[in-house]
Amino acid sequence: MTREEIFERLDQVFQDVFDDPEIHVSEYTTAADIEEWDSLEHINLIVAVENAFDIKFTMGEVTTMGNVGEMADLIDRKQEQKK
Repeated sequence: MTREEIFERLDQVFQDVFDDPEIHVSEYTTAADIEEWDSLEHINLIVAVENAFDIKFTMGEVTTMGNVGEMADLIDRKQEQKK
């Protein structure tokens, strides 16, 4: 899966979780950029991303993600490990 494809799927996940079809994430998107992104929605988002990509994040990985670009990096690495 290319990085562009990862971001396309992440757009869909974010749009579903936050019920906002206008959301488009970038490398630098953070919780501060999306008004509804609070701690509860963060959990929902992580679960939705795991389901969408058929991966699992560790607690350490979840706590170190600073932006969507770092999330995409982790997704890419986890998908490479599955090959």
